[in-house]
Amino acid sequence: MSDTTHDGALATSKPPSEDAGLTPAELARKYGLSVSGARPSLGGYVRELWGRRHFIMAFSRAKLVAQYSEAKLGQIWQVATPLLNALVYYLIFGLIMKAGRDMPKDAYIPFLVIGIFVFSFTQSSLMAGVRAIPGNLGLVRALHFPRASLPISFSLQQLGQLLYSMIVVLVIVVAFGNYPRLSWLLVIPTLALQFVFNTGLALIFGRMGSKTPDLAQLMPFITRTWMYASGVMFSISGMLKDRPHWIAEVLQWNPAAIYMDLIRFSLIDSYGTHHLPPHVWAFAVGWAVVIGLGGFVYFWKAEERYGRG
Repeated sequence: MSDTTHDGALATSKPPSEDAGLTPAELARKYGLSVSGARPSLGGYVRELWGRRHFIMAFSRAKLVAQYSEAKLGQIWQVATPLLNALVYYLIFGLIMKAGRDMPKDAYIPFLVIGIFVFSFTQSSLMAGVRAIPGNLGLVRALHFPRASLPISFSLQQLGQLLYSMIVVLVIVVAFGNYPRLSWLLVIPTLALQFVFNTGLALIFGRMGSKTPDLAQLMPFITRTWMYASGVMFSISGMLKDRPHWIAEVLQWNPAAIYMDLIRFSLIDSYGTHHLPPHVWAFAVGWAVVIGLGGFVYFWKAEERYGRG
């Protein structure tokens, strides 16, 4: 095509492009382009996580080893910290407030130690999940990987720490006259269900914490309230026997109480089924499935927004 300029010279113009008038989205579809950092499908996301499984395991092990690397006692603190907490709670709730008066004296200390260690598993997973994205922004912004890898790896880290601690728990349980029996095997499915629940919880609060980092400052107050409502230091059914029955049932059905009581039932001979709520295993599985799967989907839906802004 040609045209005449004001001085009589001929000027040529390019023919209109076939892409003229196309929106950016239409251009991207035409040339097979995709948005950088776009959220994959749920199935694709699961496959990406499986492909990063070695990274998740290595990252959790590194965090576990490095957790107390600057302390002189090193990994001993993994066990010493909850034991010291158990000692403090025993002095206050066991000796002063007589919180274990509804159970034999030789059962209360194992009861308390199990409660402290098992609840700490959930508490630590929750706290680590809140900080998973804000505490690793450099990694999130520098590398492409499914962001759920971080909360999952932190939950694995807390599981590894609990497994170390369970050696001490079993020693204390045996020291107070509770010897190995078949019911001890119930600890395995209970911890597996609790791990799924904790991971879902870490994913939920991982997304919330990525948007509101100040949530980490509020979490100690929330977890402390949850601890007192879960019967860590006392038997809910025994402490609330003079209260309306529904109050004890509601508190016993909360997931932290369910997983603690199942492990207590498994390891302590005198901790019978009357301490457990009805349909306890159904609730244990239900909490794990609902929070585990729900937390995973909730976290995945914000995948493209982590580390931005």
